[in-house]
Amino acid sequence: MAVHKGFKALDSLPHVLTALHIADVSDVQMVRAADVPNANWLRPGIPGAGQQAFGDALLAKHKFVVIPSVVSNHSWNLIFDATRAKGAYQQHLQEAFALDTRLHPSTSPL
Repeated sequence: MAVHKGFKALDSLPHVLTALHIADVSDVQMVRAADVPNANWLRPGIPGAGQQAFGDALLAKHKFVVIPSVVSNHSWNLIFDATRAKGAYQQHLQEAFALDTRLHPSTSPL
């Protein structure tokens, strides 16, 4: 989450972590690295217009999408529009996110 929100936002605003169960795995579209039109999209950076349009098109067509993580080469991200996917998943667990304060240290001298 810190990659998308930043430590300041994670330390200052409430966030939650959610685990869910997808009822029908056929609702999940897996996007492999070779399926991404521009290999640079799988490198860290600010999303461009083409990248956003690609993601929007995937979410318009599929309830759930898994795509390789830009941050961790061996991880995947699950993305979905909760409104479009309503009824296709069940919340398993939800808990408040608590940032380890060492990740957002004070800039004031002690």
